[in-house]
Order: sequence, then structure tokens, then C-alpha cells
Amino acid sequence: MDATVDRDALVALRRDLHRHPEPAWREFYTTARLVAELESRPIDTLHVGGELLAGDRSGVPSDEELAAWRDRAREAGADEAVLDRLDGGRTGLVAVVERGDGPVVGLRVDIDALPITEASGDDHRPADEGFRSATEGYMHACGHDAHATIGVGVVDAVVESDFAGTLKVVFQPAEEVAGGGGPVAESGHLDDVDALFAVHVGLDHPTGEVVAGVGGFLAVQDFEAEFHGESAHAGGHPERGRHAVGAMATAVGHLHAIPRHADGATRVNVGQVSGGTANNVIPEYARIVGEVRGETTALMEYVDAHAERVLDAAAALHDCTVEVTRGSHAPSAESDPELASLVADAARETSGVTSVLDADDLGGSEDATYLMRRVQERGGLATYVGVGTDHPGGHHTPRFDVDEDSLPVAVELLTRAVLAVAR
Repeated sequence: MDATVDRDALVALRRDLHRHPEPAWREFYTTARLVAELESRPIDTLHVGGELLAGDRSGVPSDEELAAWRDRAREAGADEAVLDRLDGGRTGLVAVVERGDGPVVGLRVDIDALPITEASGDDHRPADEGFRSATEGYMHACGHDAHATIGVGVVDAVVESDFAGTLKVVFQPAEEVAGGGGPVAESGHLDDVDALFAVHVGLDHPTGEVVAGVGGFLAVQDFEAEFHGESAHAGGHPERGRHAVGAMATAVGHLHAIPRHADGATRVNVGQVSGGTANNVIPEYARIVGEVRGETTALMEYVDAHAERVLDAAAALHDCTVEVTRGSHAPSAESDPELASLVADAARETSGVTSVLDADDLGGSEDATYLMRRVQERGGLATYVGVGTDHPGGHHTPRFDVDEDSLPVAVELLTRAVLAVAR
């Protein structure tokens, strides 16, 4: 590979993004910063905000919250003209590099952060070196700041190379709520893609290790259930009440008792519960937020159907009603071995790679599966690439950080893979 990789530039961009974390559909500064970077490159097209998305979006916050995050981005230096293109929280972008006849190659990176307060004590490098999150209560705890940086680095390296074809780098919003993948897939930007790479750093693999084809993605469906009963005095007239918290509690227990399936792994989890007002009042309202998962989309739908039956039965048992709202979801997907093999070959030629795994299972969920399936259903190939990085603390924890030596490794690896598709 003739193109050079500027480690210092990658680190500077990653640290700036790390200081300005933004959660799903609020990636205003992040999008504007990436646009500013890419507009200085000799690329052909930038599709920004709503130009990247189609169809319904899930997990979009209120207009008031969007306005507050937009104001914060403006104060941090985001270009107002770019912010105007992100109306309604339609964030993200796709950069297109056209270099004559050849295959269309896609790269998907995600850009959103998490509602986690970043560690501030000693021995946390972002705090020690001055790039800890400047937005209290939010942080890049899963490496999406690194992913966005890698996307820019690959654009730079491909532009400098002898690549022949079209490269599309998708900077996708709202992965953490499984909300962005579907609208990006529906936009049609990937419908002509012959080979798609998605990338994630870490995943409990050390710096220098590459997983050429990550699989085992669990299909996921989020849900919210609101139970409505009738309040009454708990001591004086309990018979007049209809106990919404009782219905909720019954539902929680039985949701976790849904039978597993012989065809593969299934999951169910109730992550939030709330309800009631006082110890002497029969509660008239209660709420749970949960999710179901399956090794395949069909298995996820099996658990989802059982969950709906449990929720209805729990409400009926306590003479309550229940309203169930389904939120974000993502299907299952598998990496194509043929494309993963190409990545493995590229990894063996990449500086800093010390170990190559052909495959590994994620064991979680990812809405890159929407993009992978879209490409695969139209005759293309897709693979999800893991680039190891030493990270203190696990993903989604306050002490998460990435080994910045993994940034140039990822850029070189993915650039080699893109060029290999075009040969």
C-alpha cells in the first residue's frame, strides 16, 4: 500500500470527537466536524443529514432536547450552515469517492455516544491528558469516536492510492439505540455496493489482533409496556383498586420465564421498571422497558410473541390494561466468508497486526446488520471486521478508552481490503 497513514492526525481528530460526545440523533457537532474534515479532501460527494436517511426513525428525542444539543454544538464551534442541514436530528453523512470504472465498495462506521459519566480520576488517560468528555453525563464508551476517525483515515488513504472504482464511507448515527441502520439501508445509498465492510474496535480483542468476519449477531427488539389500573387507599379500601405495579411485577417474573428455544440462543431482559406514588396508595400506573433477542430474526420474533402474551395476561390477572410500544430493532446477519477471507489476507500484510482470527461471534446486537443484509440481498458481500484495541474497562463503562496505536492499524487494514476488492 503506497498511501501513508498520519497517526498524529488520527489521534487529534479522535480526541476532539471524544471531548464532544453526542448520543443518538443528537450528533450535531460530530457530523459538522466530520463534514469540515471531509470538505478539505478531494472527494466527489457528501450526502449530509436527511440526504442519508429514509423512512421512519426510532428513538428520536423531543424538539426541545434536539434544540439544546444543537445549541451546544454551535457553542463548540459547529458550522451553522451544516447544522441547518441536520434539521430534526437527521444526523450523519456519507462520503463518496469516485475513481473511474471498478467495483463499488462501502465502509460503515458509527458515530454516536452513550449516556455514561466518564471517569475523572487518576489513571484514566482522557482525564490525564485533557480530552475527557466536556459534556457531563455522556461519553464515547464504545469507541465510536475511533470508528469515525478511522472512516476519515480510510478516505485519505484511498484518495492517495491507485484505487479504481467507487468508495462510499457511511458515518452512521444512532447505533446505540439500533435506530440508524434501518433508515440508512432504506435510503438506497448502498443498493449498488458490491462489498461492504463494517468495523468495530475492541470487542475484547487486544491491540494487534484482527477478526476478519464477526458473526453471531443477535436480532433485537426493544419494547415499553405501560400498565393502567385504578388507585385506592391501600388500608381503607384496597378492594377498590386495580394494582398496576402488581401487574408489572407479575409480567417481569413471567417474561424472564419465557421458554428458551431448541433452534438457538434467545434472550429477554427487563432493564427499567417504575410506578407507584406512596406506600399507602394502590398504584394506578406502572411501566417497564425491556428487550428480546434471538440468534436469528425468527427466534427473536418467537420471544417477542411470547412476551406480548405474558404482558397481556399479567394485565388481565390484575384487572388492568396494558399498552405495548415497540421501539428500535435490528435483524440478525452473518459475515460472508469470501469477503472475510480477503480481510484476513489484508491483515497479514498490515503493519502492527500480530494475530488474525478468521471468525468470532459477537454475542450481542448491532444495527449494521441492516446494511449488511441490504447489500447481501442485492447480490453483494458484507463482513463485520473487528480491530483489536487494548481497553481499560469493558465497553459501555466509565473507564473505557482505546489504544490509539490501533487507529493506523485499522486504517491500513481497511484500505488494503478496499484496494483488494478493486483488483
